[in-house]
Amino acid sequence: MLLEERIALITGSGRGIGRAIARLFAGEGAAVFLTARTEAELAATAREIAADGGEAAYTPADLTKEADCTRIVAACREKFEQIDILVNNAGHYGPVAAVEDYPIADFDAVVSVHLRTAFILSKLVLPEMYVRQSRVIVNISSISAKAAFAWGSAYAAAKAGLLGLTRVTAAEAARKGVRVNALCPGPVTETMMSKDLGVELAKRLGVSPQEQLEGFLKTLLQGRGQTAEEIARAALFLCSDQASAITGQSINVDGGAVFF
Repeated sequence: MLLEERIALITGSGRGIGRAIARLFAGEGAAVFLTARTEAELAATAREIAADGGEAAYTPADLTKEADCTRIVAACREKFEQIDILVNNAGHYGPVAAVEDYPIADFDAVVSVHLRTAFILSKLVLPEMYVRQSRVIVNISSISAKAAFAWGSAYAAAKAGLLGLTRVTAAEAARKGVRVNALCPGPVTETMMSKDLGVELAKRLGVSPQEQLEGFLKTLLQGRGQTAEEIARAALFLCSDQASAITGQSINVDGGAVFF
């Protein structure tokens, strides 16, 4: 198993990509610590992992609050004694609005949950990781960090900021035994966020959600969306020793949407 005896802290792990990462990592031997806002979703994910023979614990939290970030890291250490892998996945899209119409409070909230949370959690776990070495941080960014899509300024800014944070942290951590990388998923059409976003974009464009989705997918080389499992597989690779020479990178898992 690729992650045997590793401890992984995974944010936003009650559903979607985070849930898929947690289940896959547990199946590869990691003990996983789950956190998100909704306790019922976390409990369901933990039950699924346990039913498959894996080990999971969870604590709900609002990770936009520094105190909750500190509490989550402490809870993970109390349960599993250490943190070997951090996956910064928590986040939401925010309003579908033009820059001039975008509410400042919503902008701050989106940037906080994606970027500020990833910074705080990285800051909290890095000292321990430096002592133990051979540890990994993966930040879940997006192709929105690289391509121009209208009506999502906060999300794009936050995800682009994650790429900057990834590179700086990788530069500081590389000689201390810690690798830091980012994943940039394309449209993971099964997730609630993707479905809700599709509905809002369809309204803006004056088409049906199905027409909006089909039109967007036609712009991808593969002509289809990605699955949460595909993103999880890429995360597993980056967190395993198979990626031992990869750090400071942003890897697209997008079916051929962007090319840098």
